[in-house]
Amino acid sequence: MKKLAFALAATLGLAACGEKAADAPAAPAPAAAPAVSDQPEQVTPPASVADVFAGKLDTVLAGSWRSDENKARDAHRHPKETLAFFGVGAGQSVLEITPGGGWYTEILAPALKGDGNYVAAIAAPDTSDYAKRGAERFRAKLAADAERFGDAKVVEFDPKNPDLKVDGAMDVVLTFRNVHNWLGDDNDTPMFKAFFTALKPGGTLGVVEHRAAPGADIAAIKDSGYLPTEFVIKLATDAGFELVEQSEINANPKDTKDYEKGVWTLPPSYALKDVDREKYAAIGESDRMTLKFVKPKGDQIFGQNNDKGP
Repeated sequence: MKKLAFALAATLGLAACGEKAADAPAAPAPAAAPAVSDQPEQVTPPASVADVFAGKLDTVLAGSWRSDENKARDAHRHPKETLAFFGVGAGQSVLEITPGGGWYTEILAPALKGDGNYVAAIAAPDTSDYAKRGAERFRAKLAADAERFGDAKVVEFDPKNPDLKVDGAMDVVLTFRNVHNWLGDDNDTPMFKAFFTALKPGGTLGVVEHRAAPGADIAAIKDSGYLPTEFVIKLATDAGFELVEQSEINANPKDTKDYEKGVWTLPPSYALKDVDREKYAAIGESDRMTLKFVKPKGDQIFGQNNDKGP
């Protein structure tokens, strides 16, 4: 009996232990290790200064102050691409030479407002009746829209003896379709020398001009509005500039350059008025050279390098 009782007690004790083991919570499974990607983390880079300015230009080009007529000419003048080629950007001081009716002023002045400087150089009103009318119209345009043009500055000069009053202060000088206008009075050489004086060392001169057919004789075409590319390049290099690059941004292979009224036969002038207007509209604006020059660093005086440094 004693042996039976002992065996029963032992059995019950083991059963009790088994019940306690069953009631105990299971140990938690180890946490899964985080997945490791072999791809680098994608970080969005900050927008570059050039990208920010390009975005601002997009806004300006769509601006309500630009007429539909002026916006339509973007397809011929390629302002965004042209300014990018010349390196125009935020924080720069930019001088536009004889802006005429202000087509590029409507773009440059608002784009540089608050982060840069826009200066327009116009012929002094006392130099001719044409200059007087042009100066009055241009100043009235600026005054009529202070929100967009209120920060724009204007300097006046005599084309025969040009003093642009910004010696060594400009990052960029731009001239659009003006060079042919200076030939008649032999103002072309003084003007390019004035551009050189206006720029900082390392500054850029951007030139857009109606392009003559290869091999054209300057004497025969000087009244047509077209100029040989080599002629314009020589004007700049004789003044001390170095040619950096040429672009076909403003090329137009449809332009045959052989019209009765020269370049003014084409839009937007339509010198022949309604005669063959559709034909000339289909051609579009003129074929144009687009040239980028730089003022060399160092003490440069009209092509003579006086830099005594290394």
